Amino acid sequence: MNGSYYQNPTYPSNNTLTSTIPSSPPGNISSTSLLPMEQSYIENILRLNKGKRVNAFVSYPDSSEWQNKIYSGIIEEAGKDHLIISDPSTGNWYLIRMIYLDYVEFFERINYSHAYSEKNF
Repeated sequence: MNGSYYQNPTYPSNNTLTSTIPSSPPGNISSTSLLPMEQSYIENILRLNKGKRVNAFVSYPDSSEWQNKIYSGIIEEAGKDHLIISDPSTGNWYLIRMIYLDYVEFFERINYSHAYSEKNF
């Protein structure tokens, strides 16, 4: 339809990718060894502290009514883009988007684990 004006892009074949990956005998590489060395993302840290009481400090930059807010409660769940807190004093549950989360205040020692801290480097 467009004549020779538009051409479909060409992509490298899978052969170029597989030739750069070193081969090894089966069983030598675990699926975890292919992951990055450090996996200390905030959602993983929050998951390790599930059940702890916290204050979550949140900012909503586009809101004139709720510019800054503090959610107090228990960490119920955490995902890549959200945090769920329940407030036992009111019975309310809050779903907080991670993009609005500034920081979290804990009232006891934080459980924390580096993926590479157990290895000797």
